[in-house]
Amino acid sequence: MTTLNGASLLQFVGEIQDRQQFRDLHWTGSFESYLDLVAQNPQITRNAFQRVYDMIVSHGIEEFIDAKKRLFLYKFFSDDSLGRDDAIFGLEITLMRLVNFFKSAAQGYGTEKRVLLLHGPVGSAKSTIVRRIKRGLEKYTRTPEGALYTYDWFMGEIADFDAGNVKETDWEPCPMHEEPLHLIPLELRGRFLERFNQDCPPHEQVKIEGNLCPACRYNYRDLMRRYEGDWSQVVRHIRIRRLVFTEQDRIGIGTFQPKDEKNQDSTELTGDINYRKIAIYGSDSDPRSFSFDGEFNIANRGIIEFIEMLKLDVAFLYDLLGASQEHKIKSKKFAQTDIDEVIVGHTNEPEYRRLENNEFMEALKDRTVRIDVPYITRLRDEIRIYERDFNPRRVRVHIAPHTLEVAAMWAVLTRLEEPKKPNLTLLQKLKLYNGKSLPGFTEDNIKELRKEAKREGMEGISPRYIQDKISNALVGYQEEGYINPFMVLTELETGLKNHSLITNEEERRHYRDLLAIVREEYTEIVKNEVQRAISADEEAIKRLCANYIDNIKAYTQRERVRNKYTGQYEEPDERLMRSIEEKIDIPESRKDDFRREIMNYIGALAIEGKTFDYRTNERLHKALELKLFEDQKDSIKLTSLVSRVIDKDTQEKIDVVKSRLMRDFGYNEQSATDVLNYVASIFARGDTRPA
Repeated sequence: MTTLNGASLLQFVGEIQDRQQFRDLHWTGSFESYLDLVAQNPQITRNAFQRVYDMIVSHGIEEFIDAKKRLFLYKFFSDDSLGRDDAIFGLEITLMRLVNFFKSAAQGYGTEKRVLLLHGPVGSAKSTIVRRIKRGLEKYTRTPEGALYTYDWFMGEIADFDAGNVKETDWEPCPMHEEPLHLIPLELRGRFLERFNQDCPPHEQVKIEGNLCPACRYNYRDLMRRYEGDWSQVVRHIRIRRLVFTEQDRIGIGTFQPKDEKNQDSTELTGDINYRKIAIYGSDSDPRSFSFDGEFNIANRGIIEFIEMLKLDVAFLYDLLGASQEHKIKSKKFAQTDIDEVIVGHTNEPEYRRLENNEFMEALKDRTVRIDVPYITRLRDEIRIYERDFNPRRVRVHIAPHTLEVAAMWAVLTRLEEPKKPNLTLLQKLKLYNGKSLPGFTEDNIKELRKEAKREGMEGISPRYIQDKISNALVGYQEEGYINPFMVLTELETGLKNHSLITNEEERRHYRDLLAIVREEYTEIVKNEVQRAISADEEAIKRLCANYIDNIKAYTQRERVRNKYTGQYEEPDERLMRSIEEKIDIPESRKDDFRREIMNYIGALAIEGKTFDYRTNERLHKALELKLFEDQKDSIKLTSLVSRVIDKDTQEKIDVVKSRLMRDFGYNEQSATDVLNYVASIFARGDTRPA
C-alpha cells in the first residue's frame, strides 16, 4: 500500500494543474489586440443563439432512420464528457426540434425573438435538457472554439496606467459582460463594418447589435468629456479580457425560480438600487447607485432559465415580452437596456392549460415557441435511465437480471395508448416500438401507430417514481443481499395507493393490470433463460442441427438418409423435423416452405464459400434450444427442486445449469438459485408452454 502524506499530495496537485490553460482563460489585452483577434476569428463575436447552436453541433451529429423517417442524433445530449447523470436518452425527435429552434435563431430567421418553452409531464427531462445546455456552455466557453470576450474600465488618470500604477481593484468590469465592439459609436458602426468586412465572405461577416448598458454609457460619456470627444483616447481606458461562463459565479448563466407572491420582486430580474451608494452619488437614477445584477443582467450573452415559468406572477411575465421580442429589458429609473441571451422556460401541462385559457396573456403566447417533452416510449432507452443510476459502480447490492427491465417495461406501458388495431396488445405495441419485428407489422404500421396516438408519452408514470421504488427495494431487501424483479414490482404496486398524481381508482386499477402483464412477461423471460441454460450444450445443439439439416436436405431432394449407427438408408425422420418446427409455430401447411427456405439459405452461403451456422438463423436457433430442452429437462429433473429431495447426479446437473445462468446471464449464486426454484415451481404446476 502506497503511503501518502500532505507534502506528496500537494506536489501531485501542483503537477497536474494546467497553468497554461489558466493563463489562456485569464487573457487580457488592449482594444486594438481584440480587433486583431476578431479579424483572425470573427466567431468570437457570435450572439448567444449562434453560440448555443455551435456548441451542440460541435459534439457531433449522427444520422439514422426510424420508421422510414430521417432523424438526427445530436451527441451533445448524451456525451459522457458533460456528465453521465444528465445524459438524455430516447427523445431524438424532441431534441431535433429543439436544435432546429436554435439553428433558425442562429441564422436570424425569427425564433431568436421568441421564448423557448419546454412543456411536458413531471419528470420528463425538461430541467435536465436546460441543465445540460448550461453545463455545456460553461465547458464550451473554456475551449478555444467557444472563446468570447468582455471588457473593464479604468476611470483613473491615464498617466497612472502608463506608469503601471494600476491595481486589479481599480478596474471596473462591465456589469453585463458586453461585447467589446459595443464601444464603437453608433454613428460610426456602418463605416467601420464596411471597412472591416470588405474581404470577408457573407457567413463570416461581423455584426454589431445593441448598445452600451447604463453603467458603461456613464463611463463612456465621462471619458468622452474628459478627452473632448477623442474616442481613441477613451479606449485606452479599456481592458479586454476573456469571459468564461459559470453559473455559480453568476456569469453568463442565470436561473430564476418562482417564490410565493409576497416575496416575488421584479428587481431580481433587472437589478435594484444600491441605497448605500445613493448617499455617495446623490441620486437613485445615477448608474453608479444601481446594481445591474438581476438575472437578465448577469445572463447577458448566455442563457437564462425560468424554472416552472408559468407559475410566475403576471408582472414577471410582462418582462419577458420586451426581453424576447426586442431583446431589451427595463431597469428601474433607466432607459431600456439591450440584452443578448437565450430565454428558456419549462412548465407542466396544468400550468400551460391555464396560460391557454388566459385571454390577457395573448402577447406572451404569441412570443412563445412550445416544444413538447414527453416521457420515453422506447423500452431500451427507459432501461438506460435506470442503468445510469443503479449500476455496480453505485450500488453494492446485487441487482438480478431483468429487474430494471421489468420496472422500465411497466413505466413505458403506462404511457402508451391502447392500440386501435384489434389484433395488437399493448405489450406487443411496446415491443414494436422497441424495434422487435412481429408478423404482419411493417415500419409503415409502426409509423401509423405513433401517428394515431397523439397524446402518447404525455401521461403515465414518471421515471422518478420508478427510481424511488427501486431505491426502496434496495434498502428494504438489503439483508437479502440482492433484489429481483418481484421485489421491485411489489414496491411499485404498494406505492400506487399513495401516488399523489393518480386521481381516480380506475387509473389505479389500470396500472395494477399492467403490473400483472409485466409479471407474466417476466415469467416467460426467465423460463426462456432457464431453458437456454439447460440446453446450452453447444455440441449437443450442433449435433441436433446437423441431424435436422440432413433430414430436411433428404426431404426436399426426395432422398433417403443414411443412419450413421446402422449404415442403413432410411426415410427422413418426419417426427424429428416436426418436433423442432413446432417449437417455433411452423404449421403443417408451411413446413415445406420453411424447409426450402433453410436449404436455399445454405445453398446461397455455399456459393459465397461460407458455411452455415445455426446461430445466424434466430428462429431455427430458438427451435433447436427448445427441442434440446424438451429432451433434457426430464433427465435433469428440475421439478425435484420443489420437493427438496435431490440425488447427487441431479444436483450436479442443476449446478451446471446454475453456473451457466451466472456466466451467461449475469445472475449471482442466490438469484440463480431463486430463479431455478421459481421456474421449477412453474413446471411442477404443469405449465410447460414454451417461451
